[in-house]
This record gives sequence, C-alpha cells and structure tokens, in this order.
Amino acid sequence: MIALPPVPHLPGQTPRPDPALFAAFHASVAPGMAVADLARSAAFAGGLEAFDAGYFWEAHELWEPVWMALPAGGAERLYLQGLIQLANAGLKARMGRGAASAKCLARADALLAESVRRDGGAGLGLAGERLEAMRARASQEIAL
Repeated sequence: MIALPPVPHLPGQTPRPDPALFAAFHASVAPGMAVADLARSAAFAGGLEAFDAGYFWEAHELWEPVWMALPAGGAERLYLQGLIQLANAGLKARMGRGAASAKCLARADALLAESVRRDGGAGLGLAGERLEAMRARASQEIAL
C-alpha cells in the first residue's frame, strides 16, 4: 500500500511530491528482472493503486522504472506504455488540457491494441476487465 500525498500532483498547479515517497517502490525494480517479477513489483502495484485513486502523475512516476526495465520492443513494454498514456490522459484532462488528453487516450488505445495483437492480451497479468476499468477511469476525467 502506498501513502499518497494529500492531493494529486498537477504540474504547475500543486506542489511536487517528495521523491522519497517513491524511493522504496523504485528500489523494487532492477534491470534484468523477469517480466513476471516486474509485474509483481511494488512499483507496478503502487502505480495501479495510485491510478485507481486518481493520482495519475504519481502512477506514471511509479511505473516509469518498470517500463524502463521491461524488454525493449516487447509486448509488455508497449502495454505499460499504454497504461502510462492512460495516466497521462487523466492528468491532462484534470489540468484542463482536453485536446492533449484526447491525444494521450488515442495513443494509449493504439499501444494497448498493439500489445494485445503481439501477445494475445497477457498485459502484465491484468485481466481485460481491469484494463477496461482503467480506460473508463481516464475517460471519465476527460468527460468532467
């Protein structure tokens, strides 16, 4: 479980969270880790938790080291890049940047579709319903 700041970070609008908040999560990821271990890492799980709570910037921050450790060109890396773009869509929408948010959502859809095309939807162990709920969460921010 991650202790999130009192309010989600909005660049240029709210204070940036203390990097120490992410240190233990980032330490759960190391280059060369197996994909299955990365999917079980505290960083990946913390990113999911942050995303679900509407902390989109924080989700991206938590997922970035996992993304960097995933094999280049692999379906899992595309999948996580798609999740990061979903977080970016939610963040941009909350910042009042509707056009940028829509672009991020379209990018997320393309990355996730390509990932599914490549590996049949394994997606770091997330079920299809979970991904749909995350997409709906990001889309909800755009509609607000």
